[in-house]
Amino acid sequence: MAWTKNVLRVNLEAGTCTTEPLNMQWAQDYLGQRGLATKYLVSEIDPKVDPFSPKNKLIFVTGPLTGTMAATGGRYSVVTKGPLTGAIACSNSGGYFGAELKFAGWDMVIFEGASPKPVYLLINDGRAELVDASHLWGKTVWETEEIIKTQHQDPQIRVASIGRAGENRVLYAAIVNDLHRAAGRSGVGAVMGSKNLKAVAVRGTRTDAYHLADPEAFFAATEAGKKVLAANGVTGQGLPTYGTQVLMNVINELGALPTRNHRDVQFEGAHDISGEAMHEKRPTDGKANLVTNGACFGCTIACGRISRMDPGHFSVKDKPQYHGASGGVEYEAAWALGAANGVNDLEALTYANFLCNEDGFDPITFGATVGAAMELYEMGVLTEQEVGFKLPFGSTEALVKLAELTARGEGFGKVMGLGSKRLCTKYGHPELSMTVKSQEFPAYDGRALQGMGLAYATNNRGACHLRGYMVSPEVLGIPVKMEPQATEGKPAMLKAFQDLTAVVDSAGICLFTTFAWGLQDIQPQIQTACEGDWSEERLLLVGERIWNLEREFNLAAGFTAKDDNLPPRLMKEPAKTGPQKGAVSKLDIMLPEYYQLRGWTPEGVPTAETRSRLGV
Repeated sequence: MAWTKNVLRVNLEAGTCTTEPLNMQWAQDYLGQRGLATKYLVSEIDPKVDPFSPKNKLIFVTGPLTGTMAATGGRYSVVTKGPLTGAIACSNSGGYFGAELKFAGWDMVIFEGASPKPVYLLINDGRAELVDASHLWGKTVWETEEIIKTQHQDPQIRVASIGRAGENRVLYAAIVNDLHRAAGRSGVGAVMGSKNLKAVAVRGTRTDAYHLADPEAFFAATEAGKKVLAANGVTGQGLPTYGTQVLMNVINELGALPTRNHRDVQFEGAHDISGEAMHEKRPTDGKANLVTNGACFGCTIACGRISRMDPGHFSVKDKPQYHGASGGVEYEAAWALGAANGVNDLEALTYANFLCNEDGFDPITFGATVGAAMELYEMGVLTEQEVGFKLPFGSTEALVKLAELTARGEGFGKVMGLGSKRLCTKYGHPELSMTVKSQEFPAYDGRALQGMGLAYATNNRGACHLRGYMVSPEVLGIPVKMEPQATEGKPAMLKAFQDLTAVVDSAGICLFTTFAWGLQDIQPQIQTACEGDWSEERLLLVGERIWNLEREFNLAAGFTAKDDNLPPRLMKEPAKTGPQKGAVSKLDIMLPEYYQLRGWTPEGVPTAETRSRLGV
């Protein structure tokens, strides 16, 4: 019984906080976190609702393993209808906030309506109240967290908040907790801003918040899982040492690193912004960018990067507030802020990443939007007069200025806040937006890695690497090696990955465990924590049910099979260099088989038989 069985419903318009029991039948069907919150959202809103309408809802949710002894059991998610995509949005974050919410006795907090004035939610165990946040509006995430902790004289409070990007409704605004962990994608922070909700502050001290079904067996299962993580080369060595940045040089050498808005698949400056480079001492001050690694609640992997910038770098020379150690670049951010726009200045990337954390906006979408803007500039479509400065590929100065303007919501930063799809459409070239369902690609080229291309096209929340990480078999050989350009077996492998990932996201643990864990390692932890029968077969059925429920929401919102597509560049322009030279996406070969394996019609709609089997 690892659920607290409590839901907090907050009506922002009325200013009320009420408690209700968790729907335990839904918990049995959808497990928790991503799956359970999606069920609540789908049941309570119109899929066609404007994401910024008070009728849209915003759900903070934990999983049954959140706050337990399970390795990486510190995750929480934010679920809503996303403004960047218009699709279902579920953004996952680590840090310590999720566990604190669980310790306070809550599985889920549902925000509905919109407050007439800025407020924040204060939770202290079973007590919850809305507090005036007028003095916090206009503050950054970093300032907000410090003020709330000082105001309540409690440094142990955990805070998840929005910065100015969320207030300004930047379409890819994030919700940031613990200063540099984020529910980062799809614009969940913009929805929070539209509701005049500045922050959620939680203090949880309950020792009886939840009860494990079989504590002794659970401890044994989690201990066994931790041993597997420690013995694995990725989770026990690579990620602790280099973080996700361990991939930069690997992906570049494979010819799968999208560069200069996907014009190229290899970046000549990849080493300069890699995990290895973060360890190297700078010639300017003799110190390395990386200070140490960091871990989220209950994590034995510790992949997080804590960095300190060169205080003499032009971006921070007269800004002492950025001279301290804070969240450094991870692989996706380093790619988006660097290779995607041709910048190889690690210090500049770190500064831009600090700004993304400080004011709460997604570095993947921001960096990819910079790349699109730079291509438009080089084509002569965007001018120096319109932007306010020169914007060529490789310009470190332009990257820094755009990050500052976007954070503040000033000048051309307002246009940047639209994301690349709307920016490119505004200037007459929507084909230059490297997106699916209006969400930007992460750091893997869909021509070079055929399975990742299929994963991008079919993802329910738009282009995303975390819902079917085909890099594992195509690059790392986990669980089996699949050649990057092969198509055979990829639809089936992707479906399995997508369903398993839905289970992991709904349990409250980190996806990175699956570099080492299979379902056989996860199932005993869920089985001994939760009441009921949680066989491997049932868990995969839960994952499949979640995937199809998300699909149904998107279909009802107006999406069709035409949205399961990739930009023309990936379909028609061959990769120029490297081992994958000449490759284009073979999506047209894989997609029909994927639909068939999913039990969907050729139009991508779940059949009546599939709906009945899954109970969707």
